[in-house]
Formats: sequence, C-alpha cells, structure tokens
Amino acid sequence: MPNPTASPHADFLESRYARLLARCREAGVPFYDDAGVAEQLQRVLLASDFAFDCFSRAPALLAPDALMLMSDPRQADARAHQLDAGERDEARQLALLRKFRKREALRLIWRDVNGLDEVADTLAGSTALAETCLEAALRYAESPLAARHGVPRDAAGRPQRLVVLGLGKLGGGELNFSSDVDLILAYAENGQTDGARVVDNETYYARLGQQMVRLLAEVTPDGYVYRVDLRLRPFGNAGRVALSFAAMEQYYQREGRNWERYAWIKARPVAGDLPAGKRLTETLRPFVYRRYLDYTAFAGLREMKALIDAEVARKDLSDNLKLGPGGIREIEFIAQLLQMIRGGREPSLRVRGLLPALAACEQIGVLERARAARLRKAYVFLRRVENRLQMLRDEQTHALPADADLRARIAAALDFANVDAFLAALAEERRVVAEEYAALLAPVQGIDTSAPTAWTELWRGLDDDGADARALAAMGFVPAEPVREALLGLVRSPAVRSMAAGSRERFDRLMPQLLQAAAATRSPSACLERLVRLLHAIVRRAAYLVLLDEQPGARRRLIALFADSAWLAERVIAHPLLIDDLFDPRLEQVPVDRAEIGREIARRTATLDDADAEAEIEVLQELKHSLGFRLGLAFLGRRADAVATARRLAVLAEAIIATVLAYAERDALRQHGRPAGYAGTGSGLGILGYGSLGASELGFASDLDLVFLYDERLGQVESDGHKPLDGQRYYARIAQRVVHLLTTLTRAGRLYEVDVRLRPDGGKGLLVTSVQGFADYQRDRAWTWEHQALVRSRFLAGDASLGRRFADARAGVLGAARDRAEVMRHVAQMRTRWRAERDRSSAAELDLKQGAGALLDIEFTLQALVLAHAHETPALLRESSTARLIPVARDAGLLSPQQADDLAAAYAALLERALACTLDARPRIAARDAALDAATAAVLAVAQSLDLRFLTSG
Repeated sequence: MPNPTASPHADFLESRYARLLARCREAGVPFYDDAGVAEQLQRVLLASDFAFDCFSRAPALLAPDALMLMSDPRQADARAHQLDAGERDEARQLALLRKFRKREALRLIWRDVNGLDEVADTLAGSTALAETCLEAALRYAESPLAARHGVPRDAAGRPQRLVVLGLGKLGGGELNFSSDVDLILAYAENGQTDGARVVDNETYYARLGQQMVRLLAEVTPDGYVYRVDLRLRPFGNAGRVALSFAAMEQYYQREGRNWERYAWIKARPVAGDLPAGKRLTETLRPFVYRRYLDYTAFAGLREMKALIDAEVARKDLSDNLKLGPGGIREIEFIAQLLQMIRGGREPSLRVRGLLPALAACEQIGVLERARAARLRKAYVFLRRVENRLQMLRDEQTHALPADADLRARIAAALDFANVDAFLAALAEERRVVAEEYAALLAPVQGIDTSAPTAWTELWRGLDDDGADARALAAMGFVPAEPVREALLGLVRSPAVRSMAAGSRERFDRLMPQLLQAAAATRSPSACLERLVRLLHAIVRRAAYLVLLDEQPGARRRLIALFADSAWLAERVIAHPLLIDDLFDPRLEQVPVDRAEIGREIARRTATLDDADAEAEIEVLQELKHSLGFRLGLAFLGRRADAVATARRLAVLAEAIIATVLAYAERDALRQHGRPAGYAGTGSGLGILGYGSLGASELGFASDLDLVFLYDERLGQVESDGHKPLDGQRYYARIAQRVVHLLTTLTRAGRLYEVDVRLRPDGGKGLLVTSVQGFADYQRDRAWTWEHQALVRSRFLAGDASLGRRFADARAGVLGAARDRAEVMRHVAQMRTRWRAERDRSSAAELDLKQGAGALLDIEFTLQALVLAHAHETPALLRESSTARLIPVARDAGLLSPQQADDLAAAYAALLERALACTLDARPRIAARDAALDAATAAVLAVAQSLDLRFLTSG
C-alpha cells in the first residue's frame, strides 16, 4: 500500500497530522504512533475531512483505547451495550446515539481506507451500525410511552412491539457509509395499551415511530444519527405512520404498485419485533414474487427507468455514480428484474443483497458466469468509490466533486497513480454496466409488435360482427368454421369482455400477431384452436399477455410447439406455467442425472414448510411438468434421441419417487415413530420399478409399475411413536402414502398414475411384501411371464440394504438353470397370446408396441435370452433396459454383431416413432413404410433364429 507521506499531498497531510498532535497535547490525550498508526492515520486524513474534523473536536478519539477500536473486526452490534437502554434522560440519549455513531463511523473509515476491510465488510458494517442505532432509539422511545400508556396488546392480551422494516440498501444489508434509512413501521394486531392512559395501538405506534425518528434525525450540537425516510410506506406521506399487518396486507393486495414490489425485494425487519416482522414479509411474499414467471416486472422497471432518466436529464446527473448511465442503480435493476420475474418459482432468488442476488442468478443459470463476474466487479468498484465520496465529508453524495484537488485526493486514497487513471477506470466500469444493462433489459425499451393491416382487420371483424368463415379460410384456416367458433367464444367470453382498458389494448394488439403466426404453420387451424384454448386459461394473467406481446422469441416457440405437438400443447393448456419454460434461457439445459434432479428439487422446496405436504407436492408436480416438457422439446428439436429421452424420463421419475418416499417416511416417523430396534440406514422399506420404468425407457405419458418391499425381520415389531403400529401395517401405511402423493390431484395436476398389480399375487396380495416373501414367491410360485417381468425390474429408492437383498433375490431367480427350449416355447406362447388380444395392427398400419416385429417382440426376445442363459452369463443380470441388454447379449455371444445392430437400430426407430405419436396425441400406431417394414422384419428374423416363433401358436 503506498505511503501517503510520499504522495503529492505530503504537505497537506503533514499539516493536518501536526495539528492533531497539537490538539492531543492540549487535551492531555496520549497518542502512540507506533505499529504503523501514523501511516494509517495519514491515509484516513487524506481520505476524510469528516474524520479530521471529528479527531480535531474530540482528540480522545485518538487515545490508545479508541485506536484499539480501529483494529476490532467486530461490527457495531458487538458494542451495543454502550447504548444503555436504561438511560432515561433524553438529552443524554441524543448524545449517546450521536457519539456512538461517530465512533463507529470512524472505525469504518479507518478500516476501509487502510485495506483492513473489503467493500462487503464496510457495507455490512454500515448496516449493522444503523440497525444497532435503530434498536437503541426504539427502546429509548418505548420507555416514556410505556410509563404513560402502558404496553400495547393484541385482542388476546399478548404484548406487542413495533416492527421496524428496513428497505433499500439497509434492507439489503449493504448500506452506504452516509445514507438515509428507508423504513416502514408496522405492528401485528390492533388493540389497546394496558396503562393508566389507554390509547389504541395505532395511536401508540404512531407516536412511538415519530419519537424514534426524532431521536435519530434531530440535529443537535453533536449532529444527527441518520436521516429517516418513511415515504415508502403505504400511501406515502398521506398514509398512517404505522399500520397493522392486516392493513398492510390489504393495501398491497389492492393498491400495491410495481415500484413497491421492487422496493419490497429488499425489505426485512431491522429492529423491534424481528420474528413478527419475518412473518409479515412471508405474508407479503406473494405480492413481491408471483407464482408464475412475471413479465409484468418489465412494466414496473420501465416506469421507474423513465422517472430516473427524467431526473438525470433534469438535474444533469450523468456523472452520478448511483443514477447515471452505467451506475449502481442499473446493476440493481438487472438483478432485481431477474428476481422479480423468476423469484416466485426460484426460492434461491429471494435474497436481499445485490451480490447474493447476482450469485443466485449465476448459480441457477439465468445470468451467464462471465456477465455476472463483470457486474460483480463493477458493483464492488462503484460502491467502493461511492463510500469514499461519502466518507470525505459524511455527506450523502453520489457525484465526484468538481474541485480538482478533492478529486486528486480521492484518486490517491483509492491507490491510483493520478486522477486520469482513476477516471479512466471509473469510465470503463460504467461502460461495462451500461452495456450489460442494455443487453439484458432490451425489452424495457419496447419493440414494434404490430401486425400487418390485413390481420388486424380480420381480428376486428371477428370482434365487431363475428366475421365470415370465408375470410378465415382465405387466410389459410381450413376447416374454418371450428376456428371461427373458437375465436368467437374467446371474444365473447366474460374474461375478455371484462378486461381493463390497458389489458384489452394489449390483447387486441397480440391477437392479430397470433393469427398471422398460426397461419404460417403446417397446421394453421389446429394450431389456432389450441392457442385459443390456452388464451382462455391465461387471459386473466397479465404477465403472460405481456410475455407473448413483448417477447417475439417466446411467441414463436409457443406457436411452433402448438403446431407440432398436440400432447405438449395440451400440457401447456392444462399447466400454463410451462409457458415460462419457453422463455427460460436455460431451456436447453435439462438435468439428466438423479443427483442433479435431486438438487433441483431441494432448491425448489428449500423455503417450504415441511408440514405443508400439498405445497411440497405442487412444487414436485410443477418441476416434473417443467422437466418433462423440456425433454419433449429436446426430443422434438432432435437435441436428444428416443433412447436418451426415455432414459431421462425414467431418471426424472426415479428422483421424484425417492423424494416422495422421503416425505412419506418423514410423515410416518412423526406419527408412528420407527420400528423399535431397527438400526439400518433407511426406514426398512424399498421401492422397485417394473415395466418401462424398471427398464429405464419411460414414455411421456407412462404410468409407473411399482412394487414395495420391506424387511421381514421388522414385520411384527411395533414402532416407537405415540401411535405405534406393527411392522407390516407401518410399511403398508408408508406405501399407501407414497401412492397417494404420486397420484394426488392438485391445481398443478398430478405426478403419475401408479399401477401396483405386479406385486406377488397381484391385486389379491398385500401392498407391501417382505423381501424374503418376494424371493420365495418368485422362486416357488411365479409364472414364466412374472419372471419375464422381473427382467425389466430394478431397485429405485429406499433402504440400500433392501436394494442389495432384492438384487440377490432377482439374480437367484433369473439365474436359475432352465431348459432353453422350454423357455423359448413359453415366451413365444405368451407373446402370441398377447398379440392376439392386444395388437391393433392392420395391413396399412403397425401397432408400434404390440405389432409383429415391434417393441414387445424385442423385449420378449431379450427376456427369453436372460431366462435361458443368465445361469451361465451373469452379466445379463446386471441390466434391465433393452438398450443395454442388447450389447451384453452380443458380448456374450448370444447375438451376432449383425443381429445386435439390427435389434438396436429397430428398437431406436420404433421407440422414436412411439414417442412421436405420444407427442402428437395419437395412438402408438404408425402407417407402414419401407423403414418400418425393414425394422420389423429384422426383429422377426432374429427371433426366428433363436427359435422364438412369435407368429405361430408356439
């Protein structure tokens, strides 16, 4: 760190330093300038006239005990005891607060300019100082009011305290060195005080708030503590000083404006009843963060930006570090806009400070790492400069001084070689911010969203007189009459008729664009009919109309989707939250492994009360819909093939099942405890997946085939909770809960349909089966088809020790020696029977699952190989999926390389067509063509070579 005495300001510093030494001698204050104190003091004198004035007026601030404070890294709240709340004399209260603030402010300056604290430490220290002073002032103000009126109480007679909420940089924990504090005052409930002179709570808290503000803001010979701004409260200066929680909730629900939502992002309790304040902020969270992605946030930002730009122009604030171009406020707007848009669905974004907000945006991928790093660097630089400007004279300024000498001092105190180097660095950081702001917030500038006149006239014609189906047909909508009826139903719906003027204007601007875009797709009528059904669902949600109106990219993706995929379109219509995914920059980033999905689930549910099972399941449902939707888009866009897509859908289901099982086990533990004496790592329950889930080849609309196993050693052991159950009932209760949670219907839909009929003895058997009972059944009583089903099974979730026991039981059953010819005969007979009962193929069409040479023939072929050869080829037992069994069979010599290639290619092709049928909301039946015929012929040829005569009676 440069020596200030070697700088161009050496004479200036020497003079100031000498004057302070003289003042110490005059006051009899010992000053020890060893251990680098002299150099540190001179850096402070260079940076701060305020500090020089304080030391000159009170040399005791340079005494050894005072200088020890400068080396104390603890924040002001560690010394709050110095503000004795027992002090009753108001004059002494005023003096105590001001002198405390001055001492702590000098500590912040000393540590900042000498590099003892980082910028974040200085901001946090300034915040802690303000909170400490606020709490002390509140307690000072409470004492005389309590003596006169008693303690305010709620309707039940419980005592209450005022809640002091900090907004702005105070709420964000990043207060400027010399800043006013933005406060809102509130109290939990109406009621009265319990003293001799009873007043209602509203009057009491108004007086209390006014007195607290006076103790902080009144100018005395010792100065003031903080300027206090209460204008952000409901109704501003015209509103009551303090409001009840109920009144605040009602105000923000009915009257709250966009700029207030931005203000409340950083709101938090900073003094008074902190737990009550936290309850209030949680209550108001839906006002700030909407449940869906909220593009109305652009409107709020547009309003605020226009006001700030007007102020900057009017007052010529272009050099203002806070409000000018590339200033601190633009960085805040970038972070807050992303928070407002996504915070309703992304709990990690609900943070108050700017740096934590940037980190959260980066972590979830809505802000690229490089951009976040540039903004973070610029913010730290600008805040450092801002603090130094304010430390100079303890003034709330954000502009560089015009005086050349003062600029030179600031540059030197910031360790720049000269003013030009400092100004160049400042200009570069502001340029970076301005570019990032313009790039990220381009929609705020507004775009031309008008449609050609012909489409506008077509829409107006529908709106005015119902128009003519021929006009729609001429524009490409054939058949036109269903489209006309759908559009008329929309125009005449109560939701559209009751629209506010602004919303109706936006709606009428959007509809011609949708008509034009739908007409340009490969399925104009189908696409538009689906769009109309969606509009019925979202027309009351202004955020989605804003999105579709102002975001042409999202609009194009939506229309393409509605033209190309009936199934995904139905998902969006049923769950409009999925529109959010179309505008998400992470659209193509789909979690593909269970751990990653688990982390996403944990992040989404982090802020939920674990007693609210319905909320937990809703979050899971929304996540499942979102990820499944993205997988569908990836498949349609050919970013993932059919095999990878089916596997990822299975992984998603597996992660959700594991989460739901954890919820069910948690609920059982609360009610019933756990089986007495159980020392395992889990609950003693495990879940198996069968069928397409067990084979890791799930479809978009597949149900889940589940089997539940428990540890038989605990079957008769009672649980140790307040409602004990024997082991079998205990595990049955958990299994029932899992099925219920997976299938329960909420406003977000349901997770999955569940089939539990593949358990031992089918529908007649118990929902849960012991591992030993399962093994015995499979070995002694199961049919060949049940052993075939066992091939496509795997352990999904639950107690790991049960998973190992199941694997051993499965290997024992499937690895038993069998007569090969007998296996082939049984499997062929079962396949022939299934085809006779279920095959929907015809001469022109192929049932992609049940048809000859289709998916089930491939599955049965592999199952036959496992049952016939696993005793001599154990590698077959390690896989349950079709895609992975094929190469294992090839490596074992059970299939030739050509046969393996033929089966793998046929499987991929058939699965791709099957998934495409689902996405188009069609049965899995495809028109026969040369490619399909070749694939099915290859499958049948492989089966025939293995003595699997699928086309005969066996």
